[in-house]
Amino acid sequence: EINRLKAKALRDQREAETRQSNDAATLKHSGSSNLAAGQKRAYSAISTSNVPATLRDGRSKDAAKNGGFRPLDDIQPARNFTKYVEYDFSRMTDTKGGFLTAEDDPHNKALHAPNAEEKPAHMTLKEWERHQLLRSLRDRKEGPFEPGLSVLKREENKVCRECESLEIDWKWDEIFGCAICNACKEKIPEKYSLLTKTEAREDYLLTDPELKDEELLPHLERPNPHKSTWNNMMLFLRYQVEEYAFGTKWGSPEALDEEFNRREKDKKKRKEDKFKSKLQELKKKTRVDAYRRNRKAGGGGGEFGDEIRRGGKHTHTWGRAVENAEGIGVKTCVECGMEVEELEF
Repeated sequence: EINRLKAKALRDQREAETRQSNDAATLKHSGSSNLAAGQKRAYSAISTSNVPATLRDGRSKDAAKNGGFRPLDDIQPARNFTKYVEYDFSRMTDTKGGFLTAEDDPHNKALHAPNAEEKPAHMTLKEWERHQLLRSLRDRKEGPFEPGLSVLKREENKVCRECESLEIDWKWDEIFGCAICNACKEKIPEKYSLLTKTEAREDYLLTDPELKDEELLPHLERPNPHKSTWNNMMLFLRYQVEEYAFGTKWGSPEALDEEFNRREKDKKKRKEDKFKSKLQELKKKTRVDAYRRNRKAGGGGGEFGDEIRRGGKHTHTWGRAVENAEGIGVKTCVECGMEVEELEF
């Protein structure tokens, strides 16, 4: 790509020189036509440094001002190489891990992006703790970030839907759209307790697309208590899940119980069928192994083609050849009934 651009720049340079020589010849011809025979022309008429204003080559104008046209300095990178960054490997640190450090890669925005969980270098520990506290209060809408209550407009104030208290949980009101106080949440757990995604899927038979739809079932995210690197927990409000499951999807709690029992029966039936198939395979293997052990011990059994009742090897007794519908002779064993085709050459 670089060689192509250099070749293109050299070609542009030769074309520019050709145009300049043609313009100079034109000026020379036009100047000489206005002069009488034997009259000397002015220096400005034959100088190439004084580019006329009628010349349409903008690069030549700049080149004339800067002391010469250098097209290699004006090369623009190709579209695929606009984000190319050239590194000096002689000054880089060998991490022996196949990655670049933040000092050696100043163009990487991901390495130099500020981490919200780490203390900035310009902050003291006390300032960082205060910043963390303010951020947690802002997220929970508590303390100075709690919405104000107006005494003049009491009808606009949100109250608890159970006890009509003004001290509601603003976080729940923002996420679930449910105005409820902390006392009522603990007092009525059968309505305002939180369900995990697994409980909503197994107990109420809801699917993952339904649980991920925030307009259908809003959820609250919390860090996973089992492992911090796992995905956040999705917590749903119990009465909202029951309203959707009983009223919209299944119709009633009895219909949900019937569907749950049907799925349990199908699951049990699949397990029994799988167990029976495994048992049949085990029985077949056991019979074959027992037959082989009996033969090795000198018991009954024989090879293929042995006569079962007499204990000797069966010898076919062929009858006369009879032509079939295709005109081919067929012989049949008198004792076992085996048929063979006979071709005469």
